Amino acid sequence: MTKTNAVWNQLGPEAWGVLLQAHEGVHAAISPAYDEVLTEVAARIRNAGSIGKLDIGALLFWKRLRADTKWVRELMLMSDSDVRRITGPAATAVNDTALDVPNAAAQGRSALAPLPGFARGDALASAVLTAAAPERMAVYDRRSQSGLEKLGVTLSSSRGRYGRYMKILEDLSTAAHSHGHDWSAREIDLALYWLGRQS
Repeated sequence: MTKTNAVWNQLGPEAWGVLLQAHEGVHAAISPAYDEVLTEVAARIRNAGSIGKLDIGALLFWKRLRADTKWVRELMLMSDSDVRRITGPAATAVNDTALDVPNAAAQGRSALAPLPGFARGDALASAVLTAAAPERMAVYDRRSQSGLEKLGVTLSSSRGRYGRYMKILEDLSTAAHSHGHDWSAREIDLALYWLGRQS
């Protein structure tokens, strides 16, 4: 635990009990097979060093998001090489160990902004960045936002949210370690998802 761990200072024993229960609940309820798509896309990105349209499409399916939208049509009209030209720097940023995780997340998110559908909102963008760096990044969506709110943790929707989200998850991971739990950011985002879906 660090002295600057703001999340540690916010959460009391009751909140930790809620988060622990959510962590146990999601692992009991969701098959490990669910993340097979994420795992396969992550391998493709690792080999290519960038994210292509096929990868984004698979993650759209994995996140169960709508594909009958204007931005999907616009993305499909782009060449895969142009998509990869944009996503390559994002993949590089989130894997750059010279950057701390929140800054890597912020730079990766910013790099994706020129793509159709990625200017606003962090749900799909965070899934893409998590696939690009599964050991460092985590998924953000409205359920994880709701999960944080249930814990009494504030995350504003202003610009740069994904970097701030990853800072919160880093703090939660550090605090969890102090409670004897070795949780990755991805494990915490799953617990938050499970907690938030109960709204």
